[in-house]
Formats: sequence, structure tokens, C-alpha cells
Amino acid sequence: MLASSVKLTDLCDFVENPDGSLTRNSPFPDVPPTEQITPGSKELSLSKDIPLNPNNKTFLRLFRPLNPPQNTKLPLIIYNHGGGFVLYSAATLAFHQTCSDMASHFPALVLSVDYRLAPEHRLPSAYEDAMESIKWVQNQVLDINGPSCEPWFKEYLDFSRCFLMGMSAGGNIAYHANLLALNIEIKPLKIIGLILNVPYFSAVTRTESEKRLIHDPVLPLATSDRMWALSLPEDTDRDHEYCNPIGGGSLEKNKIERLPRCFFRGYGGDPLVDKQKELVKMLESRGVDVVARFDEDGFHGVEVFDPAKAKALYDYVKEFVYTTV
Repeated sequence: MLASSVKLTDLCDFVENPDGSLTRNSPFPDVPPTEQITPGSKELSLSKDIPLNPNNKTFLRLFRPLNPPQNTKLPLIIYNHGGGFVLYSAATLAFHQTCSDMASHFPALVLSVDYRLAPEHRLPSAYEDAMESIKWVQNQVLDINGPSCEPWFKEYLDFSRCFLMGMSAGGNIAYHANLLALNIEIKPLKIIGLILNVPYFSAVTRTESEKRLIHDPVLPLATSDRMWALSLPEDTDRDHEYCNPIGGGSLEKNKIERLPRCFFRGYGGDPLVDKQKELVKMLESRGVDVVARFDEDGFHGVEVFDPAKAKALYDYVKEFVYTTV
């Protein structure tokens, strides 16, 4: 299935049910992991699914390059998919392909988190699942020479080079997970970078880009507002710290300043771009090393539809990963 066959207006298609659940109408199919390459396959990475928390029905999808470099340990990208906290999964074709492409292009190990969705599981559930994935990696690393360690980690992982990454809502999750990870012991695992692709943040007060792009076909403001209402804790608004990182009590100075090097990707045609730029300025003002790549040409989620934009993102992220120490 080609992304070009998907309408932009179908990306955020869901129906609210009387019991508070959602009927989700994804334009993308779910796909299984690629545990072995079949004749004629264009896949450049292998992947496998690993249970995370059976009680929560969460899992991890781990990717590795089909032909990893010899005698070289690889960085780890812990990836959180997009979907406004209410849509999609690690098995969704668009995100499976993104992770597969990154694993082969960088090269790297990529661990995609299948987190719980709102409104059935409101925030901070997704943050808790992201943290659980980090702790899972730590436990594997602690047993790196033991019998229970994930074999691909044992053979390929450089656990001193871990990055948290996310697209859209996944970028929001990666940001908050990194803040939470600063308060717990994760040694010998080292998170040395944070990669945010069109991260999903907002506030009660509209930015100029939100007002200018109120009827954006990918992320119209009314749909964005509704996804926040379905995702945030009950009886809160978009100035809650989960949504508005500039206010809402989230600016604990010592924590912000301890964040690792950050990479931002954004586009002028994205209603969220002004809030993303606000976050960049705030982080820089707190002494965080930020690499920002904002293009006027592009929209929210453009990489799913435009292979050239996807390659540009992968090239930027590869450079960031391999220049971060």
C-alpha cells in the first residue's frame, strides 16, 4: 500500500462511542514484523515483536539492519509513533516502514514502543509505557552477558549511545519520558540524545501558526483540540504541562538543564510549528544543546507522503546520532 493513495484528511479519522471508547479508522494497515526476508522483498531490516507488559497489552517492535556492519556496535533509537495519543500502533505500516528505513539507513537498532492509547488510557499512560520500555532496555543491558538478554542487543548494541525519538504525539512522549528518566537510575544505559520530529504541543492561547492554519487538512485545529481533550487528564485544559511545556508547572530548572542534546524537525505548513519553535527557544535559554532544522516547505507528517522529505529527515537524524557523544 502506497502512502500516496491515502488522503491527508483521513489521517485523524475516529468516531467517539457512547461508552467513551473510540472507533479508529486507520488509512494504514497493521503489518507483522519481518522476522526473515522472503524472495523479492525490498525490506532492508529485520524486525521482531517482544511483549512489554501483557497486562496492558503493550509490546515492543525491535528492528536491526539486514546486513549490519562487521565488528561494530550500533546505537539504539527508542521510537514512539504519532497519532495524537489516540491513533495507530507500532505495527501501523507507516511507522513500521519508518523504523525499518532508519535501522538500515543509520545504521542502528530501533525499538518501537506500542503504548496504550487515549481516551481508554489517558495521559500519563503513554509516558508510563515509554518509561517501561526504557527500564526494559536497562534490564537487558544489566544481563548483557547472561542467558536472558535479547540476542540482538548482545550482538549489536552499544548501550552507551541511546536516543529517545518520536514523531508528533510520539515526540511529546519522548520529551516527557526523557524528563522522567532524569529522576531514576538507568545505568549502565545512557540516553545521550532526544530526537523530536514535528512534536505535538499546544496551549490554550493560540499561536500565529495555529490561527493561520486553522483548517489544515492534516491537523485541523478542531481535531487537534479534540484529541487533546480525549488525551489529557480529566478536568484539565491545554495549559496542562503535558500539552504546554512552556507553562503548566513543567519548568523545573534543574531538570530541563539536565536534558541531553536535542534535535528538532519542523515545517512552516504545520499548525504546531510556532509552539515547536517556542520550545526550542526555551530549551536553549536553559542551556540545552539544540539542533533545529525547520523548513518552510512541508506539513505535519509530510515524510509519510514524500520520500525526499523522509530521506532528508533520516540524513539529519543520522548526522545528529553520529555526532552526539
